[in-house]
Amino acid sequence: MKNSETASSVRESGTVRRQKLSDRIVVSLRQDFLSGQVDIGHKLPTETQLADNFDVSRTVVREAIATLVADGLVETRQGAGIFVLGHQPSAASIAIAAKDSSGNISHALNVLEVRIALEMESAALAATRRSASQEAQIQERFFEFEHLLKRGQPTGAADFAFHRAIAEATNNAFYVEVLDSLGSRTIPCDVTSPYATEDVLSFAYQVGLQREHLAILNAISAGDAPAARDAMRGHLSASQERYRQRLFERRTRYQTDHEA
Repeated sequence: MKNSETASSVRESGTVRRQKLSDRIVVSLRQDFLSGQVDIGHKLPTETQLADNFDVSRTVVREAIATLVADGLVETRQGAGIFVLGHQPSAASIAIAAKDSSGNISHALNVLEVRIALEMESAALAATRRSASQEAQIQERFFEFEHLLKRGQPTGAADFAFHRAIAEATNNAFYVEVLDSLGSRTIPCDVTSPYATEDVLSFAYQVGLQREHLAILNAISAGDAPAARDAMRGHLSASQERYRQRLFERRTRYQTDHEA
């Protein structure tokens, strides 16, 4: 494994887009798998060790691992570590990636529908089952999002890490596994997401997400399962509504242009 170089940037539609550091990690680890340097069943280094090896943050490492999990190449075992499952992406993960690559808002709505069913209960369980360290980790992920937001940097990885920390606090590995299977498709507000638009990348949009995150964090910290469930429902339902509004505005603009 080699330390990652500074992420290159390109200009697209007047917006600077940086190559994802996590992609560099994914490519490097896949090469290690394919070359036979890492055998199936092998335990990977810890998140901290990988972060040091690649000279990136743990958030970037988590995003890379989430991608490898979604591809069926590794699995995370709670309390044990990250283990190699295979050397080639599974057929199922390839099919999912192909379906999502179109970047349609309809796909974002479908993902959010699944997340509402999953994460409402995840938040409720986290409120009653979380340990002190797990609660602290959820809060750390919250402030990591805030830090990136204030610096004008992509928040998608931190957003995913916040939701993943909640899943981990259920102390039921299946919640984490399902969330990891969605991987980078989980969060629509990052510049690297196939669902990204100027609207969802705005500062005001992401400030609104943070207010919703805070309501979830407060409910979990208070041990209030019903409030945590409601806050998560409100957060993800609001995201659905924002996308529906985006569709409505697009249709309205089209109608106005063709009536003129």
